[in-house]
Amino acid sequence: MLYRKFGSTGWNVSSIGLGTWNIGNQWGDIDEATAYSTIRTSIDHGVNLFDTAESYGIPNGLSEQRLGRALGGDRHKSYIVSKIGNFGKRTGQGVPLTTPDMIRLCAHASLHRLRTDWVDVMLCHIGDIQDPSVFLEGFDLLKQNGEIREYGISTNNLEVLKRFNVNGTCRVVEADYSLLNRQPEDEFLPYCEANGIAVLVRGPLAMGLLSGNYTAESVFNDSVRSGWNQDGAGRKQFEERIGKLEAVRQVLEDGEDMATAALRFVISRPSVVAIPGAKSPEQAAKNAQAGSAVFTGEQLERFRK
Repeated sequence: MLYRKFGSTGWNVSSIGLGTWNIGNQWGDIDEATAYSTIRTSIDHGVNLFDTAESYGIPNGLSEQRLGRALGGDRHKSYIVSKIGNFGKRTGQGVPLTTPDMIRLCAHASLHRLRTDWVDVMLCHIGDIQDPSVFLEGFDLLKQNGEIREYGISTNNLEVLKRFNVNGTCRVVEADYSLLNRQPEDEFLPYCEANGIAVLVRGPLAMGLLSGNYTAESVFNDSVRSGWNQDGAGRKQFEERIGKLEAVRQVLEDGEDMATAALRFVISRPSVVAIPGAKSPEQAAKNAQAGSAVFTGEQLERFRK
Protein backbone atom coordinates (compact mmCIF):
# COMPACT_ATOMS: atom_id res chain seq x y z
CA MET A 1 0.00 0.00 0.00
CA LEU A 2 1.21 3.48 -0.88
CA TYR A 3 0.70 6.22 1.71
CA ARG A 4 0.58 9.96 1.14
CA LYS A 5 0.18 13.31 2.83
CA PHE A 6 -3.50 14.08 3.11
CA GLY A 7 -3.79 17.66 1.91
CA SER A 8 -2.73 20.13 4.60
CA THR A 9 -3.73 17.87 7.51
CA GLY A 10 -0.22 16.47 7.87
CA TRP A 11 -1.57 12.91 8.11
CA ASN A 12 -0.14 9.92 6.24
CA VAL A 13 -3.09 7.97 4.89
CA SER A 14 -3.45 4.96 2.63
CA SER A 15 -3.99 5.85 -1.01
CA ILE A 16 -6.94 3.45 -1.01
CA GLY A 17 -9.45 3.74 1.79
CA LEU A 18 -12.66 1.82 2.40
CA GLY A 19 -16.09 3.29 1.77
CA THR A 20 -18.58 1.65 4.12
CA TRP A 21 -21.87 2.58 2.45
CA ASN A 22 -21.89 -0.91 0.93
CA ILE A 23 -21.81 -2.79 4.24
CA GLY A 24 -25.04 -1.26 5.58
CA ASN A 25 -27.55 -3.31 3.51
CA GLN A 26 -28.46 -0.57 1.01
CA TRP A 27 -26.43 -2.35 -1.68
CA GLY A 28 -27.96 -5.72 -0.81
CA ASP A 29 -28.12 -7.58 2.46
CA ILE A 30 -24.78 -8.04 4.23
CA ASP A 31 -24.60 -10.03 7.43
CA GLU A 32 -22.60 -8.96 10.47
CA ALA A 33 -19.82 -11.48 9.92
CA THR A 34 -19.26 -10.41 6.31
CA ALA A 35 -19.27 -6.72 7.21
CA TYR A 36 -16.76 -7.37 10.00
CA SER A 37 -14.42 -9.44 7.85
CA THR A 38 -14.59 -6.91 5.00
CA ILE A 39 -13.33 -4.16 7.30
CA ARG A 40 -10.70 -6.37 8.96
CA THR A 41 -9.41 -7.54 5.57
CA SER A 42 -8.97 -3.90 4.53
CA ILE A 43 -6.90 -3.28 7.66
CA ASP A 44 -4.82 -6.38 6.98
CA HIS A 45 -4.02 -5.00 3.51
CA GLY A 46 -2.83 -1.62 4.77
CA VAL A 47 -5.99 0.50 4.66
CA ASN A 48 -6.06 3.10 7.43
CA LEU A 49 -8.83 5.46 6.26
CA PHE A 50 -12.52 4.61 6.48
CA ASP A 51 -15.42 6.65 5.13
CA THR A 52 -18.96 6.45 6.50
CA ALA A 53 -21.99 8.65 7.21
CA GLU A 54 -24.76 8.95 9.76
CA SER A 55 -27.35 8.04 7.11
CA TYR A 56 -25.58 5.00 5.61
CA GLY A 57 -27.39 1.78 6.29
CA ILE A 58 -30.75 0.14 6.76
CA PRO A 59 -31.56 1.31 9.38
CA ASN A 60 -29.83 4.71 9.29
CA GLY A 61 -26.49 4.56 11.06
CA LEU A 62 -25.86 0.84 10.63
CA SER A 63 -22.65 1.38 8.66
CA GLU A 64 -21.22 3.54 11.45
CA GLN A 65 -22.16 0.91 14.02
CA ARG A 66 -20.53 -1.89 12.06
CA LEU A 67 -17.40 0.14 11.42
CA GLY A 68 -17.07 1.01 15.11
CA ARG A 69 -17.39 -2.61 16.16
CA ALA A 70 -14.89 -3.86 13.57
CA LEU A 71 -12.17 -1.28 14.23
CA GLY A 72 -12.00 -2.15 17.91
CA GLY A 73 -8.42 -1.85 19.16
CA ASP A 74 -7.23 -0.50 15.82
CA ARG A 75 -9.19 2.74 16.21
CA HIS A 76 -6.09 4.71 17.23
CA LYS A 77 -4.29 3.55 14.05
CA SER A 78 -7.15 4.55 11.77
CA TYR A 79 -8.65 7.70 10.27
CA ILE A 80 -12.44 7.90 10.29
CA VAL A 81 -14.41 10.23 8.02
CA SER A 82 -18.13 10.62 8.63
CA LYS A 83 -20.85 12.92 7.35
CA ILE A 84 -23.80 14.87 8.76
CA GLY A 85 -26.87 16.11 6.93
CA ASN A 86 -29.09 13.26 5.78
CA PHE A 87 -30.07 11.22 8.83
CA GLY A 88 -33.67 10.08 8.45
CA LYS A 89 -34.34 11.82 5.11
CA ARG A 90 -34.45 8.58 3.14
CA THR A 91 -36.86 6.98 5.58
CA GLY A 92 -39.31 9.81 6.14
CA GLN A 93 -38.14 12.72 8.28
CA GLY A 94 -34.73 14.32 8.47
CA VAL A 95 -33.14 15.95 11.48
CA PRO A 96 -33.73 19.75 11.46
CA LEU A 97 -30.25 21.24 11.04
CA THR A 98 -31.20 24.75 12.09
CA THR A 99 -28.67 25.54 14.82
CA PRO A 100 -25.03 24.70 15.62
CA ASP A 101 -26.31 22.64 18.55
CA MET A 102 -28.17 20.37 16.13
CA ILE A 103 -24.90 19.81 14.26
CA ARG A 104 -23.24 18.95 17.57
CA LEU A 105 -26.10 16.60 18.45
CA CYS A 106 -25.70 14.68 15.19
CA ALA A 107 -21.93 14.48 15.66
CA HIS A 108 -22.31 13.14 19.19
CA ALA A 109 -24.69 10.46 17.90
CA SER A 110 -22.10 9.46 15.29
CA LEU A 111 -19.41 9.21 17.95
CA HIS A 112 -21.67 6.90 19.95
CA ARG A 113 -22.37 4.63 16.97
CA LEU A 114 -18.67 4.57 16.05
CA ARG A 115 -17.61 3.78 19.65
CA THR A 116 -15.03 6.54 19.62
CA ASP A 117 -14.30 9.83 21.38
CA TRP A 118 -13.37 11.65 18.17
CA VAL A 119 -13.82 11.59 14.40
CA ASP A 120 -10.84 12.59 12.30
CA VAL A 121 -12.94 14.33 9.64
CA MET A 122 -16.59 15.37 9.74
CA LEU A 123 -18.17 16.44 6.46
CA CYS A 124 -21.32 18.32 5.60
CA HIS A 125 -23.37 15.82 3.56
CA ILE A 126 -25.48 18.45 1.75
CA GLY A 127 -23.73 18.97 -1.58
CA ASP A 128 -25.84 21.94 -2.72
CA ILE A 129 -25.96 23.87 0.56
CA GLN A 130 -26.43 27.60 0.04
CA ASP A 131 -25.62 28.92 3.51
CA PRO A 132 -23.13 26.73 5.40
CA SER A 133 -22.86 29.00 8.44
CA VAL A 134 -24.69 26.62 10.81
CA PHE A 135 -22.36 23.77 9.83
CA LEU A 136 -19.24 25.93 10.05
CA GLU A 137 -20.12 27.19 13.52
CA GLY A 138 -21.10 23.73 14.74
CA PHE A 139 -17.97 22.13 13.32
CA ASP A 140 -15.78 24.82 14.89
CA LEU A 141 -17.30 24.08 18.30
CA LEU A 142 -16.77 20.34 17.83
CA LYS A 143 -13.17 20.96 16.82
CA GLN A 144 -12.53 23.17 19.85
CA ASN A 145 -13.80 20.34 22.07
CA GLY A 146 -11.57 17.76 20.39
CA GLU A 147 -14.54 15.79 19.09
CA ILE A 148 -13.50 16.26 15.47
CA ARG A 149 -10.02 17.00 14.18
CA GLU A 150 -10.83 18.52 10.77
CA TYR A 151 -13.92 19.22 8.71
CA GLY A 152 -15.13 19.75 5.17
CA ILE A 153 -17.94 18.98 2.74
CA SER A 154 -19.11 16.36 0.26
CA THR A 155 -19.85 18.13 -3.03
CA ASN A 156 -18.92 18.33 -6.69
CA ASN A 157 -19.98 21.97 -6.93
CA LEU A 158 -16.96 24.29 -6.89
CA GLU A 159 -18.96 27.33 -5.79
CA VAL A 160 -20.40 25.39 -2.85
CA LEU A 161 -16.88 24.28 -1.89
CA LYS A 162 -15.63 27.88 -2.05
CA ARG A 163 -18.47 29.02 0.24
CA PHE A 164 -17.58 26.27 2.69
CA ASN A 165 -13.93 27.30 2.54
CA VAL A 166 -14.65 31.00 3.02
CA ASN A 167 -12.54 31.08 6.20
CA GLY A 168 -9.84 28.80 4.80
CA THR A 169 -10.77 26.08 7.30
CA CYS A 170 -12.10 23.41 4.92
CA ARG A 171 -9.46 20.68 4.98
CA VAL A 172 -11.23 17.84 3.14
CA VAL A 173 -13.72 17.49 0.31
CA GLU A 174 -15.41 14.34 -0.91
CA ALA A 175 -16.22 14.32 -4.61
CA ASP A 176 -17.27 11.98 -7.39
CA TYR A 177 -14.41 11.37 -9.84
CA SER A 178 -13.58 8.43 -12.08
CA LEU A 179 -12.66 7.37 -15.59
CA LEU A 180 -16.35 7.86 -16.38
CA ASN A 181 -16.57 11.30 -14.75
CA ARG A 182 -13.57 13.46 -15.61
CA GLN A 183 -15.30 16.82 -15.09
CA PRO A 184 -13.55 17.60 -11.75
CA GLU A 185 -10.22 17.81 -13.61
CA ASP A 186 -11.19 21.16 -15.18
CA GLU A 187 -11.40 23.43 -12.13
CA PHE A 188 -12.43 21.46 -9.05
CA LEU A 189 -9.30 19.38 -8.45
CA PRO A 190 -6.88 22.23 -9.33
CA TYR A 191 -8.66 24.44 -6.75
CA CYS A 192 -8.26 21.75 -4.10
CA GLU A 193 -4.58 21.28 -4.90
CA ALA A 194 -3.94 25.04 -4.81
CA ASN A 195 -5.68 25.40 -1.43
CA GLY A 196 -4.29 22.32 0.34
CA ILE A 197 -7.68 20.60 0.45
CA ALA A 198 -7.45 16.82 0.59
CA VAL A 199 -9.76 15.00 -1.80
CA LEU A 200 -11.67 11.84 -0.97
CA VAL A 201 -12.87 10.30 -4.21
CA ARG A 202 -16.22 8.57 -3.96
CA GLY A 203 -17.37 6.56 -6.93
CA PRO A 204 -13.87 5.73 -8.23
CA LEU A 205 -15.42 2.57 -9.71
CA ALA A 206 -18.54 4.46 -10.88
CA MET A 207 -20.80 2.55 -8.48
CA GLY A 208 -19.41 -0.74 -9.73
CA LEU A 209 -19.53 -0.12 -13.48
CA LEU A 210 -15.73 0.05 -13.71
CA SER A 211 -15.48 -3.42 -12.30
CA GLY A 212 -16.25 -4.52 -15.85
CA ASN A 213 -18.94 -6.90 -14.59
CA TYR A 214 -22.01 -5.10 -15.95
CA THR A 215 -23.67 -4.59 -19.33
CA ALA A 216 -26.77 -2.77 -20.59
CA GLU A 217 -28.72 -5.97 -19.85
CA SER A 218 -27.74 -6.11 -16.17
CA VAL A 219 -30.52 -5.95 -13.58
CA PHE A 220 -29.93 -4.27 -10.22
CA ASN A 221 -31.79 -5.42 -7.13
CA ASP A 222 -30.22 -3.14 -4.52
CA SER A 223 -31.96 0.05 -3.42
CA VAL A 224 -29.10 2.31 -4.54
CA ARG A 225 -28.93 1.30 -8.22
CA SER A 226 -32.44 0.06 -8.91
CA GLY A 227 -33.11 3.27 -10.83
CA TRP A 228 -30.70 2.03 -13.52
CA ASN A 229 -33.12 -0.70 -14.56
CA GLN A 230 -35.44 -0.35 -17.56
CA ASP A 231 -37.85 2.61 -17.10
CA GLY A 232 -35.88 3.73 -14.01
CA ALA A 233 -35.15 7.39 -13.33
CA GLY A 234 -31.40 6.83 -13.80
CA ARG A 235 -31.60 4.68 -16.92
CA LYS A 236 -30.37 7.37 -19.31
CA GLN A 237 -27.26 8.11 -17.25
CA PHE A 238 -26.63 4.38 -16.86
CA GLU A 239 -26.71 3.81 -20.61
CA GLU A 240 -24.40 6.78 -21.20
CA ARG A 241 -21.88 5.39 -18.73
CA ILE A 242 -22.11 1.88 -20.16
CA GLY A 243 -21.31 3.43 -23.53
CA LYS A 244 -18.15 5.01 -22.13
CA LEU A 245 -16.90 1.70 -20.78
CA GLU A 246 -15.90 0.51 -24.24
CA ALA A 247 -13.46 3.40 -24.60
CA VAL A 248 -11.86 2.38 -21.31
CA ARG A 249 -11.58 -1.25 -22.40
CA GLN A 250 -9.84 -0.25 -25.61
CA VAL A 251 -6.90 1.40 -23.84
CA LEU A 252 -6.31 -1.28 -21.23
CA GLU A 253 -3.18 -3.31 -21.70
CA ASP A 254 -3.43 -7.06 -22.27
CA GLY A 255 -4.43 -8.73 -19.03
CA GLU A 256 -4.91 -5.43 -17.19
CA ASP A 257 -7.79 -5.50 -14.72
CA MET A 258 -10.29 -2.69 -15.30
CA ALA A 259 -11.07 -2.04 -11.62
CA THR A 260 -7.40 -1.90 -10.66
CA ALA A 261 -6.69 0.49 -13.55
CA ALA A 262 -9.63 2.69 -12.57
CA LEU A 263 -8.44 2.99 -8.97
CA ARG A 264 -4.84 3.66 -9.98
CA PHE A 265 -6.00 6.35 -12.39
CA VAL A 266 -7.68 8.19 -9.51
CA ILE A 267 -4.85 7.89 -6.98
CA SER A 268 -2.27 9.05 -9.50
CA ARG A 269 -3.25 12.61 -8.52
CA PRO A 270 -1.55 14.03 -5.38
CA SER A 271 -3.51 14.44 -2.13
CA VAL A 272 -6.24 12.15 -3.46
CA VAL A 273 -7.53 9.05 -1.69
CA ALA A 274 -9.96 6.67 -3.39
CA ILE A 275 -12.65 5.17 -1.17
CA PRO A 276 -14.20 2.30 -3.12
CA GLY A 277 -16.83 0.29 -1.35
CA ALA A 278 -16.74 -3.45 -0.87
CA LYS A 279 -19.33 -6.09 -0.01
CA SER A 280 -16.92 -8.93 0.73
CA PRO A 281 -13.40 -9.54 2.05
CA GLU A 282 -12.35 -10.55 -1.47
CA GLN A 283 -13.46 -7.22 -2.94
CA ALA A 284 -11.79 -5.32 -0.11
CA ALA A 285 -8.49 -7.14 -0.68
CA LYS A 286 -8.55 -6.52 -4.42
CA ASN A 287 -9.30 -2.82 -3.98
CA ALA A 288 -6.53 -2.39 -1.43
CA GLN A 289 -4.00 -4.15 -3.64
CA ALA A 290 -4.60 -1.51 -6.32
CA GLY A 291 -2.99 0.97 -3.92
CA SER A 292 0.44 -0.59 -4.34
CA ALA A 293 1.30 1.56 -7.39
CA VAL A 294 0.27 4.61 -9.38
CA PHE A 295 0.48 5.31 -13.09
CA THR A 296 3.35 7.15 -14.73
CA GLY A 297 2.60 10.19 -16.85
CA GLU A 298 2.97 8.08 -19.97
CA GLN A 299 0.53 5.48 -18.66
CA LEU A 300 -2.00 8.18 -17.86
CA GLU A 301 -1.85 9.62 -21.36
CA ARG A 302 -3.69 6.64 -22.86
CA PHE A 303 -6.79 7.60 -20.89
CA ARG A 304 -6.69 11.16 -22.21
CA LYS A 305 -6.74 10.35 -25.92
